[in-house]
Amino acid sequence: MSVVRAGAHQSLRLTPTETIICGDALRELAELEPASVDVAFADPPYNLQLDEALYRPNQTRVEGVDASWDHFDSFAAYDAFTRRWLSLVKRALKPNGTLWVIGSYHNIFRVGATLQEVGYWILNDVVWVKTNPMPNFRGRRFTNAHETLIWAVADKRRTDYTFNYRSLKTFNDDLQHRSDWTLPICIGQERLRDETGAKSHPTQKPEALLRRVLIASTKPGDVVLDPFFGTGTTGAVARSLGRGFIGIERDPAYAQLAADRIAAVTPLEDLSQAGFEPRPPRIPFGMLVEAGHVRAGDELVDGRGSVRAKVRVDGSIRVGEHEGSIHKVGAAVRNTAGCNGWTFWHVRDAAGALVPIDTLREAMRREMVA
Repeated sequence: MSVVRAGAHQSLRLTPTETIICGDALRELAELEPASVDVAFADPPYNLQLDEALYRPNQTRVEGVDASWDHFDSFAAYDAFTRRWLSLVKRALKPNGTLWVIGSYHNIFRVGATLQEVGYWILNDVVWVKTNPMPNFRGRRFTNAHETLIWAVADKRRTDYTFNYRSLKTFNDDLQHRSDWTLPICIGQERLRDETGAKSHPTQKPEALLRRVLIASTKPGDVVLDPFFGTGTTGAVARSLGRGFIGIERDPAYAQLAADRIAAVTPLEDLSQAGFEPRPPRIPFGMLVEAGHVRAGDELVDGRGSVRAKVRVDGSIRVGEHEGSIHKVGAAVRNTAGCNGWTFWHVRDAAGALVPIDTLREAMRREMVA
């Protein structure tokens, strides 16, 4: 598969929802349709300011970043570049779209400050802790063992951005997912190399990192923008997860590597949206009372009909000296530390059968999302 020429730049449309554009990021971002992408992931130049080559103790040279795309004349020039691409990405994002940007200590603080000035609202910073970082060969500093990701929404007034909380909690053995991610750097067969064995790209990110980003903040069918596409990690992961993508890369060799790499990716078979459905609306017991599904003065009973509670106008219940929420009172009458009031308490239906109040909650939830 080849990247083909299209006017002043080169582009490749792999499928109707997968496009690689070979051209300057600032120019090509300005051509994108406004409010057309759901999420952006950016791995911009780090502006490492390297003054000399770095060697290991055995005198072999470290493969650092010394390409022209990482060189800027000054911090002011880098800041102007950053402001421009952040503004253009914001223009391309839907109003509830989010941006992920990754960097090292060389640039992430400058990028973060500019990101706020442009109008993004930061949701999280995530620390990628590397299990196998490059050592500090000179022994004059701590080993740089992490990079920082910033996750931000385009419009701080929007709360309807995608965050697949339940999927991430399941992934993390039913614990809330934290903002420190421990993952290895890109190694093994995943690392692209040329015929001499040298790295094809100096800053290729591991697919596991992008997979976590996209599982967290996208849905199947979403379009992901990567304005610094490199060898296409974002595109490869997007295809595997059933997301579309737009990748912009100015180096034709990298763009071709990305195209070949992505063409070999087979989407995962299990693309069920079950793990990516919006979180169901929260319905406290008081809302059932407000809506008339349960009325003040009604009686709740346990599953055996032996414990009876009166419903109060504020959504609390009372049994003898115990009063409070359905959960608190349920725990008190059972003499236990906790209780799921939704399954413990019941009401009687028209036929006199006991029905868990959770059934009423689910019926109300269906009404709300219908």
